[in-house]
Amino acid sequence: MLIAGTVPVTDMPMVYGRVEREGGNLRVDGHSLPCTQGTMALVSAALATTSHLELEPPRVLLAGDIGTGKGSRLIYQYLIEHIGELAPDVLALHYCQPIVTLMQRFYTAVEKCRLRPVLIADAGSMYAAKAAGLAPHFDLFTPDPSEIAFLADPDAVHPAYIKRHLFEDACARVPELIKSAYDYGGAAKCLLVKGAVDYIVRDGIILETINEPNIPEMECIGGTGDTITGMAAAFAYAGLEPDQAAGISAKANRAAGQRARPTPATGVAAIIDQLPAVFKENLCAWSGVCTK
Repeated sequence: MLIAGTVPVTDMPMVYGRVEREGGNLRVDGHSLPCTQGTMALVSAALATTSHLELEPPRVLLAGDIGTGKGSRLIYQYLIEHIGELAPDVLALHYCQPIVTLMQRFYTAVEKCRLRPVLIADAGSMYAAKAAGLAPHFDLFTPDPSEIAFLADPDAVHPAYIKRHLFEDACARVPELIKSAYDYGGAAKCLLVKGAVDYIVRDGIILETINEPNIPEMECIGGTGDTITGMAAAFAYAGLEPDQAAGISAKANRAAGQRARPTPATGVAAIIDQLPAVFKENLCAWSGVCTK
């Protein structure tokens, strides 16, 4: 399993390697990074999941990028040149600037792989995949309501340019926007639309909605959407179908939030710390994936 994305660290070089937990931080190739929102929240949740399932920890490809695009370009180029030899079973792409030409070159390289990885995208990488016309070739996108409005807009190349009528009341119109996203080729094979209600979708059909337990405080905590994507990638790595992986991840995220009893000031690490207990109590019943 490989996770690729940028981190907001000035002058951090591109690094590649296995990730491990080191106190409250994550360590990769000699670099210690905090478990905050964004790519590192995704990585931390994925690591908690693979640890529980007794799988190899994720490999990660990271680079610093504070908006210049330098780190994003390094990641795209490395994947373009090395995806065949890296040969991940699952590849989760996260925060990278949506550079359409590089995303197109990346997917051309993927098509040449002997075994095609399960492709998951969120954040900037999801924007790039949609803008490049590649959304239907991905296995799972994990948008929020405003992002599903972007996926539903056939002309928008970035969420900043969504047609106003699509963006307005997006939370109340998620089923309609899901249909439009599939009609216009803006959706992956499966979607997990994250929000007050989580929608699990495959090929345009809403398979499941999840709205309990409802923890409003989690909406204020940066990274609680990233954790869902990280878990989904790990469960896909364990062999679950992307839609099943998405549903379990949405349930686990809510259960972890309930256990953490968060306030708006709670950090996402406190949510992730609850995942082992959530998995121990519920995973067997939710999925049939039963560990000792």
